[in-house]
Amino acid sequence: MPEPVETTAPEGVDYGWVMQVTFVVTIIAGSPLVALLSTTAELPTWGSRAEFAIRVGAVIWLFVAVGVFVYAKRAQR
Repeated sequence: MPEPVETTAPEGVDYGWVMQVTFVVTIIAGSPLVALLSTTAELPTWGSRAEFAIRVGAVIWLFVAVGVFVYAKRAQR
């Protein structure tokens, strides 16, 4: 069996894990939340729908990313 080319031993928070979990949680929890919030907004064109999804999705992603990072930081201790 060949030797692995690269190995990592992260000290501190594993940012790769944080980003992967953030992506998955944002898709699973954020999509229904954006869809639910879009029912209260007037979105007549596809452009306005896309803009709404990007703006709301960005806020959701930010909160999820901070929450996952805080969780990873506390779990590290």
